[in-house]
Amino acid sequence: MPFNEVDLDTFGLTAAILAIAGVVAFLAHRAKQPLIIAFILVGILVGPTALGLVEEAEPLELLAEIGIAILLFLVGLKLDTTLVRQIGKVALLTGLGQVVFTSLIGWLIALAFGLDLVPALYVAVALTFSSTIIIVKLLSDKRELDELHGRIALGFLIVQDIVVIIAMIALTSFGGGREGTVGEQVLFLVVSAVGLLGGLFVVARWVLPWLLNLLASSQELLIVWSVAWAVAVAALTDLLGFSIEVGAFLAGFALASTRYRETIAASLSGLRDFLLLFFFITLGSQLDFSTIGAQVPAAVVFSLFVLIGNPLIVLVIMGLMGYPSRVGFLAGLAVAQISEFSLILIALGRDLDQVGDDIVGLVTLVGLITIAGSTYMILYSKQLYTWLEPVLTVFERRRTIEVDDYEPQTFDAIVFGYGRFGTQLVRELVADGRSVMVVDWDPYAQVKIADADLASRVTVVFGDANSPEFPDTLPVRHARWIISTVPDAGTSVVVATALRHHGATCPIAVTAHSDAAAERYTQAVQDGTISLVLSPFRMAADTALVALDEHEYRSRDD
Repeated sequence: MPFNEVDLDTFGLTAAILAIAGVVAFLAHRAKQPLIIAFILVGILVGPTALGLVEEAEPLELLAEIGIAILLFLVGLKLDTTLVRQIGKVALLTGLGQVVFTSLIGWLIALAFGLDLVPALYVAVALTFSSTIIIVKLLSDKRELDELHGRIALGFLIVQDIVVIIAMIALTSFGGGREGTVGEQVLFLVVSAVGLLGGLFVVARWVLPWLLNLLASSQELLIVWSVAWAVAVAALTDLLGFSIEVGAFLAGFALASTRYRETIAASLSGLRDFLLLFFFITLGSQLDFSTIGAQVPAAVVFSLFVLIGNPLIVLVIMGLMGYPSRVGFLAGLAVAQISEFSLILIALGRDLDQVGDDIVGLVTLVGLITIAGSTYMILYSKQLYTWLEPVLTVFERRRTIEVDDYEPQTFDAIVFGYGRFGTQLVRELVADGRSVMVVDWDPYAQVKIADADLASRVTVVFGDANSPEFPDTLPVRHARWIISTVPDAGTSVVVATALRHHGATCPIAVTAHSDAAAERYTQAVQDGTISLVLSPFRMAADTALVALDEHEYRSRDD
């Protein structure tokens, strides 16, 4: 019986779609492609033009909207304006310059293909945004995030994130079809924005820090509350006539200055990736293939412009600023694709009745081509530069700026857990003149360290050792030792495995409070994940025996 003749309820339909998504995602992973491509292809497969599992996407749209809200919440939560300031004018000028030039040239290309003014503007703006998620993942896997081009690329990607949020605010504010005169609409917009931002400022300044300290005692409670907060603020801004994307971003930004942001972001990253699956599936299922054939020439031209033109724009801007062609080229590859935000933006335009399904299909095609192509360009970036180096040197000024070596934040030891053994270990390390970072789930660990007069010499990070994504937020690649004092052996193995996955090359020590616990580390020690097993009670007993022997020896002398 054909799929489209099978009568499935919502649960069965979702199960079938997830099964197909799992198979296609596995194939995409083997081909070293981002899963965004796989999920859009799944949407095409289950849509009306193929298997016909999804005639109407309504059962999936709620999950898709929550996924978008979580994505924008995490963007606001991790909006690192400090990084933009550290990189300085190169991130700001390159980011804004690339957005301006890409938008202008893309708009002219769109007009040349006969697009109307507003759809051409949407397409042009969509071409400017690059995927922070994909770029960070690729550069992290290549261990290039701490290199100069990686830090510059991350800086102007953050600038892009800020621009896309501003664009969404503008679109939903002035394109929402409110009733009334222009003056009345502007007045309503100003009053709503002032009230919303003022209320969020008050809550973020005086309520959230106190509330988070109460919630942080339970990991599950903190995560559930974070999702509820993101969705609630998104619903509020949607009610005020903005959009869920704007509200979710502001909800995250309100928490960005708290010390819980890293652990919230790490805990929600998996949920974000899962729920975004439904957005891309829904997008793929809604593609109108009756018009896509005519869009292929335009999609090819736009894709070549993104794959070649965008890196060239960055290369020229950074060359004029005095950066070597190698740094400019490697950083420029970060903008050689459009992002999930491009697809969200164009879908938002469709919801506002400002663009049609044909424009959504065009931008989606460009996304498929550029994301696939740029992935291989970044994976083989240094080989590509070696091949193009003779040509790229023309973009350098005669005098290039001195590229200083980046000195990342380093610690002699990163200690997981501030219990009885961890407390004494940190004291001994500090007394020996070592720099220490403490990672603990207890929100009052910082207070304990401050009471022990160690606050000026110990950096405290609130985080969950069980989260496999959390180590990516720590300077694990530059630590001299990593020590887990967590008493549970299973947790320590998870921590050590995650640390190795995220680039930790230093020795990793764990603690065993019994012989049975020590035996559980055997395999991890053999495969090199764990370097040393500490036995606090046995070590304490040995120390006590030495003290007893010394005391007995002195007593005999007396």
